[in-house]
Amino acid sequence: MACVDEPPEKHCWVCFATEKEDRAAEWVSPCRCKGCTKWIHQSCLQRWLDEKQKGNSGGAVSCPQCGTEYRIVFPKIGPLVYFLQQVDRVLSRASPFAAAGVVVGTIYWSAVTYGAVTVMQVVGHKKGLDVMERADPLFLLMGLPTIPVMLVLGKMIRWEDYVVRLWQRHSSKLQIFSGLVPGMGHPQPRIPVEGSYGGDHLSVSRTLCGALIFPSIANLLGRLLFRRVTSNLQRTFMGGIAFVVIKGVLKVYFKQQQYLIQANRHILNYPEPEGRADGTFEDDNENSGNE
Repeated sequence: MACVDEPPEKHCWVCFATEKEDRAAEWVSPCRCKGCTKWIHQSCLQRWLDEKQKGNSGGAVSCPQCGTEYRIVFPKIGPLVYFLQQVDRVLSRASPFAAAGVVVGTIYWSAVTYGAVTVMQVVGHKKGLDVMERADPLFLLMGLPTIPVMLVLGKMIRWEDYVVRLWQRHSSKLQIFSGLVPGMGHPQPRIPVEGSYGGDHLSVSRTLCGALIFPSIANLLGRLLFRRVTSNLQRTFMGGIAFVVIKGVLKVYFKQQQYLIQANRHILNYPEPEGRADGTFEDDNENSGNE
């Protein structure tokens, strides 16, 4: 504020009204400020506090000029209101922990259910139920949730990247296979920067979905490729290995082709119009400008 000395009449620093304009208004001097910022309407200060507290009526608010904390006094309340007020505070503080517990519990029981379904899918529905009925309940509660966790951790092992790096590092020694696999063993004009040729980054959603759907794919592929195997567990296990190998080979080949495409890219010269080299177009433009 520009003024320092206290004005002859009260002046609200929120609405800029004076006591002459509203003689019935209630005034308050809530801080150490002097001069133009000493006085304020009680109603203006209440509205200003509401904006600063943003719904937290118990929050402390200080003067923006001198930093004095306002002394806020509430009317006395009855025992029932006080009890309800304490209950509301306890619920407000406990609700985040309760919500976190509900989320964790939901994830846990979802993992248990997924683990049970996976067991029945891998070893067979009837045999899976029989195995879980005979097993110790504590073992099931601790073992079944680890099934999706182990699947996700296994999905995060990116062994295809290691194979691709070995391929690229020893490509000069693989020229004898160049007729079988395109680009194998041929010298590259340049080495692309790692990550610039479309290498897939670790995606949480893709990893999670791929890990959780893996038992179903292994079971389906086992039924298609290994029909003569009588054991459902062995059939699913062999189908899973076949899926990992086929998917890995295709992924390694795809990444290598992306590497070759990036390594053999070429930047073309800018196509200059005819006549630009002898200055014909420049002369024509100058002549048209003179006209």
